Amino acid sequence: MEVQAFDFDLPESLIAQTPLLDRTASRLLTLNKETGQTAHRTFEDLITYLEAGDLLVMNDTRVIPARLFGMKKDTGAKVELLLLKPLGEDRWEALVKPGKRMQLGAVAVFGTSMDEGDEPLLTAEVVEVGEMGARVLQFRYTGIFNEILDRLGEMPLPPYIKEQLSERERYQTVYAKHEGSSAAPTAGLHFTEAYLDKLQAKGIRLAFVTLHVGLGTFRPVSVDKIEDHQMHAEFYILSEETAAMINETKAAGKRVIAVGTTSARTLETAAGLAREQQSPEEGMPLIIQPSQGWTSIFIYPGYTFGVVDVLLTNFHLPKSTLLMLISALAGKANVMKAYEEAVKEEYRFFSFGDAMLIY
Repeated sequence: MEVQAFDFDLPESLIAQTPLLDRTASRLLTLNKETGQTAHRTFEDLITYLEAGDLLVMNDTRVIPARLFGMKKDTGAKVELLLLKPLGEDRWEALVKPGKRMQLGAVAVFGTSMDEGDEPLLTAEVVEVGEMGARVLQFRYTGIFNEILDRLGEMPLPPYIKEQLSERERYQTVYAKHEGSSAAPTAGLHFTEAYLDKLQAKGIRLAFVTLHVGLGTFRPVSVDKIEDHQMHAEFYILSEETAAMINETKAAGKRVIAVGTTSARTLETAAGLAREQQSPEEGMPLIIQPSQGWTSIFIYPGYTFGVVDVLLTNFHLPKSTLLMLISALAGKANVMKAYEEAVKEEYRFFSFGDAMLIY
């Protein structure tokens, strides 16, 4: 399948640059995956599409201040890092800009002053060189790494957002818990604690998975054929409690609603593992089991979903793996028509934009 088939025209003016003051104030475009019918609602109308016994599954990862600005130790040239994932023993995989300055053995320093003799708070040495600006860095410091990162780092907003974020917590979900993401699971940014309470009061249950968002979610597709694209691995955890709640929901004939593509990818990874361990006996129900590890699952049209019935998501980049994922759930023709409608109706796109419910 051609990547070009997932392209569409998007006016730059529709790329949301700042979050709304009220998280639940965004618009909601709904898409019936069977009929292709759309409706224009507000996010607070989400509750009318959910029923008692449905299970809302959310990604509780927490974004770290993963963007660092420093200088090359020997020349003083500016260097920018985006931390992607920890590799243990103070080694991280990261994206480096400009890559030509940071080749094997190069050292960058962070948290320095112009006074001679001052020791930097943080030092990074390139110990491996990968593709497209990827590097493995060995960090050296005194103290606690996360505290230094919190002091020196900035929130890693996507490159299409040009405005400065005035409040760090606005790029976190209200249920963010486990630190490790290089980007927020943005579909969850629409929820407030009060709205989650309102959903639970209706009998809608909440469950959590963890997927630390990294390069796999956002790396551009640079090939012509979808089948040739390789996803970057991201770490996930699906707990015993969440697995049990999913099993109970399915057994009761209710729906599993994934909040965001990261939650969907986590659930479908677990579904794949369950299928591998499942009895071949015909009619055997799908069982999800707790698991954790690295996932590089790539979902595109032709994929059969094993767990996810409904998806709440934001509006995605043209030719992105995220657009391909929602097309697998709702059908490419339905999705592209809905996106054409969203552009016409001037919905706000991407991380701080409006929401879409595929049901």
